[in-house]
Amino acid sequence: MTEADAAQNLTGALGVVDYVIVAAALAVLLVIAYVTGRKETDTRDFFLGGRHVPGIIVCFSFVAAEVSAVTILAVPADGYRSNWQYLQMFIGSATARVVTAFLFIPAFYRLNCTSIYEFLRDRFGRQTQLAGSAFFFLTRLLASGVRLYAACMGVAIILGWSLEQALLVFTLVSMAFIAFGGIKAVLWTGAYEAVMFYGAGIAVAIYLILHIDGGLAEVWRVAGAAGSLQIFNLRLSLADPNTLWASFANGFLVGLAIFGADQDFMQRLLSVKTRRSSQLSLLGTIAAALPLTTLYVALGTLLFVFYGQHSSVPPPAKTDEILSHFVANWLPVGLKGFVLAAIILASIDSPLSSLAASFVTDIYRPLIRKGASERHYLWVSRLGVVGFAVVLAVLALACKPLDQILWVAFKVLAVTGGSTLGVFLLGLLTKRHANRANVVAMITSAAAMAALLYLCQMGYVALGWTWLIVIGTALTFALGWLLGPVLDGPRPSAPPAL
Repeated sequence: MTEADAAQNLTGALGVVDYVIVAAALAVLLVIAYVTGRKETDTRDFFLGGRHVPGIIVCFSFVAAEVSAVTILAVPADGYRSNWQYLQMFIGSATARVVTAFLFIPAFYRLNCTSIYEFLRDRFGRQTQLAGSAFFFLTRLLASGVRLYAACMGVAIILGWSLEQALLVFTLVSMAFIAFGGIKAVLWTGAYEAVMFYGAGIAVAIYLILHIDGGLAEVWRVAGAAGSLQIFNLRLSLADPNTLWASFANGFLVGLAIFGADQDFMQRLLSVKTRRSSQLSLLGTIAAALPLTTLYVALGTLLFVFYGQHSSVPPPAKTDEILSHFVANWLPVGLKGFVLAAIILASIDSPLSSLAASFVTDIYRPLIRKGASERHYLWVSRLGVVGFAVVLAVLALACKPLDQILWVAFKVLAVTGGSTLGVFLLGLLTKRHANRANVVAMITSAAAMAALLYLCQMGYVALGWTWLIVIGTALTFALGWLLGPVLDGPRPSAPPAL
């Protein structure tokens, strides 16, 4: 497509070939869900796949969950408007995977957990388990609502739909394939999605390079002169959230919070047969995720140079829409459908299975309906998937006024993630007895971090928001340690009953 053609065709219309590609991609997803989920018999199979899922599938599914629409759409937007400093967080994230593999995973396998919050029940008591599960619901629903909004925003721009139409379609598809197929459908389709993410990113990068006058040499010159290729920020400033030190600390603790203390990610790692296979799957994600993340950051730089050369078609007012705008207005038929399919798949991969798993295991089975049949719990699990899908759609709609959505999701984790991570670390690293104290610590920490985030955003406190999860984790850990003897007394002679 020439620049003149693009200037006359800003409707984002797709060709027949594009629709065929999108339909084929969705058909593959539904076939995978049917094949993997047609023999579900109980909640263990529905939530853990019977622990017979191959490690390589778990690895790529994990990457797909980590990447999602936020990486596909928001990471290029961040690279477009700034530089490559986002990659600093991956150093801390990679370190967190190693710690998670050798600290968290052995404990969960030793207790044969379906929900990782069963560990908190065994280590501390029922109140800590419920608090951990509640914080998971809060954190995962808010963060996933942002992710769903990102995907549906991109699809709506490319197809010329409203956000509400995109949300309705993809919420219904998510309900159907996850409620039927369970975690096996999530894992196998996640691996398929990861391959699509790689393919779409590489295809767009090649197209951009071929349509930038001067090619990679010109990209290097223009982006370098604009400071768009900078990776490391070595400033010694607590107020700057993008320094290497702040990014590493944030990436490390956010990594621990979502990889080790978040049911959505850990549920995938618990679906393989042995602890060692689970550890290898997680460590393998370092090699699988870094190139993919780098690729999408690079797309932002390529788009920065491309739009600088093609000024007759101005970029969108919201930089979060830059990749969607490019796909709709510049990519040729076929390639446009391929990228759209990747974005759609990113909107469908969601935490519905893990939310249902935590609800049934931590709340419904022990507190609402004890001793029911596995068939009953499986039915409730599927209803839970539908219910949480509706909640996510509502939260995604609420994100409509937001800008720079990449950092919104991280700020949610910065406020609430430290509460969950702090209590897990207290259980894993110490023998301290605490239960009610943990609940107080978690609520106090989250409230304090929310207040501190507000003060930082308003400019009253000169502190980068990336430090919040560091402070929140330390505060939760310290309060649980200090208040345990006060609120819970001495450690009982026997651990809480399973």
